[in-house]
Amino acid sequence: MARFHPRLLSIASLLLGLLLSASSASSQNRINVLLVTSDDLGLQLGCYGDPVAVTPHLDALAADSTRFNVAYVAQASCSPSRSAMFTGLYPHTNGQYALTNSGYSLHRQFRDATLPNRLAQEGYRTGIIGKLHVAPESSFHWSFRGKANTRDVASVANTAAEFIGASSQPFFLMINYSDPHWERNQGKGPWFFQDQVEGQPVTVLTGKDVRPFPFQGYRAPQHLDRIAGYYNAVHRLDAGIGMLMAKLKSSGHSEDTLVLFLGDHGPPFARGKTTCYEAGLRVPFFVRWPGVSKPIVSDAMVSSVDIVPTVLDAVGAPLPTPMHGHSLRKPVAGDTSDWRPYLAAEFHSHGLTPFFPRRAIRDDRYKLIHNLLPGNPLQIRMDGDPGMDEPRDPKYIESEFERAYQNWAAPPQWELFDLESDPWELHNVAGEPSMAAVRTRLTAALAEWESETADPLRDPRFVEEMAARAKAGPASKK
Repeated sequence: MARFHPRLLSIASLLLGLLLSASSASSQNRINVLLVTSDDLGLQLGCYGDPVAVTPHLDALAADSTRFNVAYVAQASCSPSRSAMFTGLYPHTNGQYALTNSGYSLHRQFRDATLPNRLAQEGYRTGIIGKLHVAPESSFHWSFRGKANTRDVASVANTAAEFIGASSQPFFLMINYSDPHWERNQGKGPWFFQDQVEGQPVTVLTGKDVRPFPFQGYRAPQHLDRIAGYYNAVHRLDAGIGMLMAKLKSSGHSEDTLVLFLGDHGPPFARGKTTCYEAGLRVPFFVRWPGVSKPIVSDAMVSSVDIVPTVLDAVGAPLPTPMHGHSLRKPVAGDTSDWRPYLAAEFHSHGLTPFFPRRAIRDDRYKLIHNLLPGNPLQIRMDGDPGMDEPRDPKYIESEFERAYQNWAAPPQWELFDLESDPWELHNVAGEPSMAAVRTRLTAALAEWESETADPLRDPRFVEEMAARAKAGPASKK
């Protein structure tokens, strides 16, 4: 029978205790993650220079974070956009081509590797407040699902505090605010923006307090009323962010929590959401990474596909493959060397129809859009929203926007814009001889991105198949 010296047993016990204590401390000291999204929020914030928005809390968060000037979502539609946040993959790879109610969902091979599932495997508590909107929902493993009304921003903050304080185990919490998405309302129509919810915002704007969006140039009185409603929702969101960050601070986790904030795409107005224009793709994006990020404004071009690799880098977890995004560790620290020279995005469809496939790529000045079905009439009423059809009364349209609306409604095969002189993409210069070299360069960059990401829509037969599926209805989709 083996015999052990009492002193050796004592030393072994001490070492085991130290190892277990270190393991527990390591688990408890791992960085927490708070991912916050806003539904239909473009650059309508004070920190991005919007002349109407009064957003002191979001501006304060931005000032304490790395704020990205040029941040794209993968696709300017709710479900596809969120699918990229969960997978680090563009929708043409992950399978969530359109809204969940159109029958599309994540491909089976990517369902176990979504961000919350990976973090659960790493020992994190995973929570969500607000809509998920990526299919199938059953493939996501949450340890907590908050039931707060996400327009009642005080309730959201309280629910978040409940989850954060429930355990010392590290957490991942995703909060998806509904604002400034419109809300169905029997009295004012299906596309009504709620001016006030539970007293927020305190001050309510009307159409007389706002101006046309710079990407629209449309002055119809009823349209200005809708814009005012949108800003009221933005202001309510801002109040909620203030409450949420106060709860995080009072929990003691402000300095050990990676905070990411972004919109899921641009505002639900013509030439915004559901397009590949800047007003649809470009969103506010802040990253506050304790001990890593600097409170700077960065011109590095970033994407929502960068969220997964950033979070997994922060928690020390390996990346799944394939992966389209890159960790933001270097850009948030102020190092943009060897960063991407081009930024790409896409669109397929929003609801069931119409199928309207596009690809877009930009550098620091020029932007190219490839419409795969050129001239395809835009018959979309996004989410049933007549606001997409509103800019049709010529007496309210500023003259320089007339051609832009024609291209939006039935676009040519190629659109090229000089974003330096034409930031809202009003003048298509794709056919100008002086732009031939730029167009050739961006076309090559787009083809390279499509090849690297194995874009199935490179094959015209696949485009035809998807168009046929859209026409046939959701039962034909997989």
